[in-house]
Amino acid sequence: MSAPAPRPPGLPALPATFRPTLTRVVLLAVGAAMFVVITAVAMILENLSAGERTSFVFVALLFFGVLALLSRPRITADEAGITVVNITRTRRLVWAEILRVNLRAGDPWVFLDLSDGTSMPALGIQPGIARERAIRDARTLRALAEFHGTGVNGVTENG
Repeated sequence: MSAPAPRPPGLPALPATFRPTLTRVVLLAVGAAMFVVITAVAMILENLSAGERTSFVFVALLFFGVLALLSRPRITADEAGITVVNITRTRRLVWAEILRVNLRAGDPWVFLDLSDGTSMPALGIQPGIARERAIRDARTLRALAEFHGTGVNGVTENG
């Protein structure tokens, strides 16, 4: 029985999770603030009926729910593959399915080229607010895909 290949330096311990933390914090903080303000307005206005107050609170919850969905994306890597959680969908991929990890200049998030010929967005790595961290995370994900997978992997970043 052969020993497992040595882990190259710089690879994180698995499981590892990549997520746009600052974006998540901003979205959840804005959602909570909007909920508090709208609910306070509903309680302060004297001319509102109970039904109107309830509808204000419902709308505030709806806004918070949408922002919570937008803060959901992440990529979790483990020994067997990755789990990509986007806004409303979750997909599990084994390492051999990932041929390339792409984060080109101007891309809103990482794209994964898959062995079935398709490309999949992975919103867990976004250069919007924290560009340098996104590039570092994309390179780490690429290195993990190269170490664990079988395809031709590479991050392309022109910027």
